[in-house]
Amino acid sequence: MHATCVIYNPAAGRGRAERLLNALPPSLASGVELRPTTTEGHAVELARRACDEGFAKVVAAGGDGTVHEVANGVLQSGRRDVVFGTWPIGSANDFAFTLGLDVWWKIREQNPPLDVLEIDVGRVTAPGRERFFVDSVGIGFNGMVTIESRKTKWLAGLPLYAWAFLKAMVRHFATPSMTVRFDGHEITGPTLALSILNAQREGNFPLRPNASLTDGQFDYMHAKGLTRLHLVRYLPAMVRGKLPEGHPRLALGRASRIEVQREAPLCVHADGEFVCVPEDGVKGIAIEVLPQRLKVEVYRPALYGGLQ
Repeated sequence: MHATCVIYNPAAGRGRAERLLNALPPSLASGVELRPTTTEGHAVELARRACDEGFAKVVAAGGDGTVHEVANGVLQSGRRDVVFGTWPIGSANDFAFTLGLDVWWKIREQNPPLDVLEIDVGRVTAPGRERFFVDSVGIGFNGMVTIESRKTKWLAGLPLYAWAFLKAMVRHFATPSMTVRFDGHEITGPTLALSILNAQREGNFPLRPNASLTDGQFDYMHAKGLTRLHLVRYLPAMVRGKLPEGHPRLALGRASRIEVQREAPLCVHADGEFVCVPEDGVKGIAIEVLPQRLKVEVYRPALYGGLQ
């Protein structure tokens, strides 16, 4: 039995994943079993099976979609001793960024993890569906940005999501009334987007750069009745992680449970994978923190300081 199971999407990184993993140096390849995915959702099954087979570590090699599926498989297995790892080879590596491992060369140079940390996990539930997430949930405009990013094959990373952001601003801009409950505080009013972050980035944008993976709370950004002009004005601030504090139409805060209700069907992504799209007719959703639920390899020293 190999100590580590690496689950990877051969198409990740615009097809780079297969080539990079097959060229692993012997020191990294030793004790590793590679298992490729073949269809959407397959990584969940592979990760759950790897846990059942007794692997001590299960690694997601790919982008945030692969991370999302493998993490769900590990969490569904019920094993609390399995260590979850990430090898970033995707178009967006948001979760890996928070861990301090957002580029592939750190793996190639055999940069060892600093330690294993027990991090918080999010759980999103809606009628007939449940999903874990490790990075972020996006509701409303954010979900439409994800839809547009799936249509673009000629860009990657931040340029991809900036382009998708601009296309969504033209095609899907809307601020319907939404009721949002942040723990015990309820707000009803126009909402363009709601970002709920366990980690620090969503779609390559460091929306909440001081978010912690271990504090038992989400950091959120609630964009209310913004205009297109507001979006254009604040795009550079989103790229830099410098959103303004105290803006009347842009609320930044923290909560451990968030509930959303809307008359119109919702578009929601978790770690960049769709929980629901408008065609599903889902109008209500709940997101809660599961504290210290997953063991992960961490590479960033700051996780032991301000981020805790």
